[in-house]
Order: sequence, then C-alpha cells, then structure tokens
Amino acid sequence: MLGAMITFLEGILAEAYPTHVVLNVHGVGYHVSIPLSSYDRLPAVGTKFQLLTHLQIREDAHVLFGFASAQERDLFRLLVNHVSGIGPKTALDVLSGVSVMSFKAAVVAGDSKALSQVKGIGKKTAERIILELKDKVGVAAAWEAASASHSPAPRDLEMNDAMLALIALGYKQVDALKAVNAVAAARPGEPIPSDELLREALKRLA
Repeated sequence: MLGAMITFLEGILAEAYPTHVVLNVHGVGYHVSIPLSSYDRLPAVGTKFQLLTHLQIREDAHVLFGFASAQERDLFRLLVNHVSGIGPKTALDVLSGVSVMSFKAAVVAGDSKALSQVKGIGKKTAERIILELKDKVGVAAAWEAASASHSPAPRDLEMNDAMLALIALGYKQVDALKAVNAVAAARPGEPIPSDELLREALKRLA
C-alpha cells in the first residue's frame, strides 16, 4: 500500500504546532500533520524523537501524517481506508476530539450521539462510522475485549467530556485541552465531575 511506504521518521523536533511539526532528519525538514492528541505528547523542541507516520500520495503532493502512538495511526488508517466520505483532515479532527479508547467504546456501543459531538462529524457521518466499522471482521470483538480489559479511567472520561463541551461552546481544541489539563493537574488523583471540570476550565479561559 502506498500509504505505508514511510512508516516512521526519527530526527530532531525543529518546530511544533497543534496541527503540525517539522522534523529535521539528517538536515531535511519534514512537514508532518498531526492530531492534537499527538501534540500533547511531543517532547521539547530540539529533542531527538521518533514519530510514526502515514504517507498519503496524491496527484499534486505527497502528504505526511504523524502520530505519537500506533493506536492513533491504526484508527486514522481505519477511518481513511474504511469509512466512505472521511478523508485525512476529518480523521485528524476525530483523533483531536476524542481518545482512541473512547472512540472505540462509542463504536462498539453504537453511540452516534457521542461521535457526532466531535468536530467535523455530523449525525449522519457518525452513523456511517458505526455502520462501516462495527461489523468489520474481528474489529468489534477485539474492541469489546479491549474495552472490557482496558476501560478508560473515570477521570479520563470526565476530562474528555469536559473538553468536548468546551469545543461545542466554540473554543479551539488546543485551548480546551490545555485548560482541562491545567485543572486536572492542579487536583491530582481526585475524581472531578465533568461539569466541575468545565466550570474551572471556563474560568481559566475567561
């Protein structure tokens, strides 16, 4: 498959933005689009690191997409290759708006309402995602097993709900993520209801 020709890049992080990075690999700067979930896990600029990649070859360009984890790249490829009407940009929006585990749990549960809250995903697209991914051979069973044995912690689910609520209110994904993470970091270890997280995050964003 053409998209699998470059599977990772290893080099120095030259620039880092919420939507893309520039990776210096032996003096060549690679522009790589990333989801917000990967941005949150980047090392400091100037650090050497490895980024998993997916190469999309179009008539007018070769476009690289980068991911901090194999799970993110797997979900990106599943969306782009198996859900009609979803391109790389929408797939990145999905990864930016919901954790891989929460996405899988929503698909297995047939929860189109949860998926439709993600930027770029309307009600019809959410229903199509569930229809086209839930019954894929081995996917549903594997995800159900994963959901059972690696359920996201309640705190993670509350943080995700608060972030989605902020995005729904019109805040940028990167700002919503930073605000929710800041609130959670200030209260380590204790459970925080999503509505409380939302209130505290709104104060920080005000």
